[in-house]
Amino acid sequence: MPSLEQITIQPGLTFDALTAGEPGAPLVLLLHGFAESMNCWHAQLGALGDIGYRAIAPSQRGYSPGARPDPSDTANYHIDRLMDDAMAITAAAGYGDARFHLAGHDWGGSIAWALADRHPARVASLTILSRPHPNAFNRALQMIDGDQAQRSRHHKAFLEPDAGAKVLADDAKWLRDRWAANGVPADAMEAHLSVLGNTDAMEAALAWYRARGAIRGPLGPIRVPTLYIWGDADDTVGRVAAEGTRDFIAAPYHFEVLPGVGHFAADQAPERVSELLLAHIEAHPA
Repeated sequence: MPSLEQITIQPGLTFDALTAGEPGAPLVLLLHGFAESMNCWHAQLGALGDIGYRAIAPSQRGYSPGARPDPSDTANYHIDRLMDDAMAITAAAGYGDARFHLAGHDWGGSIAWALADRHPARVASLTILSRPHPNAFNRALQMIDGDQAQRSRHHKAFLEPDAGAKVLADDAKWLRDRWAANGVPADAMEAHLSVLGNTDAMEAALAWYRARGAIRGPLGPIRVPTLYIWGDADDTVGRVAAEGTRDFIAAPYHFEVLPGVGHFAADQAPERVSELLLAHIEAHPA
């Protein structure tokens, strides 16, 4: 079973993290997105630990009470800070300059794409859930006859001052309805709300959007072996962006479509996600 630990990277930045496996074993770093928490990786953590990996899923900046700088200063939540956190967590966990496996979902996927672009020598394998390569995503957003802009309209809504209150109103009805529409089980909803279901955490999570930190400029071709998992019932990522990701990978690449699965694949189809993730990292040892 995963354990809850704390990882400090500097004064004022102590991250809660779910971990599994023995320290010193090959590392797999798993980065969650919005609107979820480190708990989305529960099944994968256990599966990785069982076969000899050290798996770490941090509760990222703003989600961890001990790593929650003032969200009113959105510079605290720019993607460069989020990327720095991820690399510092690997170092604080004892992996220094070692190669490691990287997985990310949604916003965690955005960070993972950027890390693979910036540190290809450090990343042994890359696994992405839902989030297309930023170049493919931006291309789809700009298509006049496409539907990606409509699918991503909630990004603008999150910039409104009262967005946090609306998302948490009526016992987090907006979140619960969205999760239910994407097949997230009730116990997983409660696990995510235990992290995200309060005003302080929600405002910090929305600061990721308000920092305008999503990668807008083009990345170079990804030179890390990549597995991209996309559910064809994802309400926020359309097929054009998902299929277009292959245009920006210059390494072994596998695109796996999960029929009937929505945006939160690790919660909706945990066994299949674990199977795919484990096969990918085993094929590309660190």
